[in-house]
Amino acid sequence: MSYAVVGFGSVGQAIAQAFARKSIDVTVASRRPPEALAPQARAIGPTVVAKSLRDALEADTIILAVPFWEHREVAKALPSWEGKTIIDATNTNAPVEDLDGQPSSAVVAKAFPGARFVKGFNHLPAAVLAADPSVNGGSRVVFLSSDDENAVAPVAVLAEQLGFAPIALGPLKDGGSLVQARGNTWAELIFQDLVKFK
Repeated sequence: MSYAVVGFGSVGQAIAQAFARKSIDVTVASRRPPEALAPQARAIGPTVVAKSLRDALEADTIILAVPFWEHREVAKALPSWEGKTIIDATNTNAPVEDLDGQPSSAVVAKAFPGARFVKGFNHLPAAVLAADPSVNGGSRVVFLSSDDENAVAPVAVLAEQLGFAPIALGPLKDGGSLVQARGNTWAELIFQDLVKFK
């Protein structure tokens, strides 16, 4: 299984740090050329490699860490998303009306037809996401939601490999709504830093 993080701001770098901590290979890419990302990627760890967006999208699993509306530009980069898993780590505080009343994750999912789509790794602030998920003998929780039950299991496995405790929240209309910002109202689970003990 190959992994890429698209978007290399604070959230993208935090996710890359999680991969580096466990020595799992991950490609990183953004709108900037790979040469611009390479020094920071190397500073995070030897398993983090900057590549072009096109090359990064060859990965089996792609974690979206771009500003919300930029997902549309990423979606245009491939003619088909069949066989890919997209993990949506984006957030928006666009009012619900701007999203046709849907959770933001449902809007993003529509842009990637054919992909296995999971909302995840978005509810924690970047600084918390970047920190070691092992906390006082427990594991920091990440929430996952998807309209495709079969898509959640491999993402949960990845979350566990990265040291997190995945909790499935069900379909996007339910689970996705619990982990998004809505206008000036935070959803119930956004920014909740929870730890699961065995």
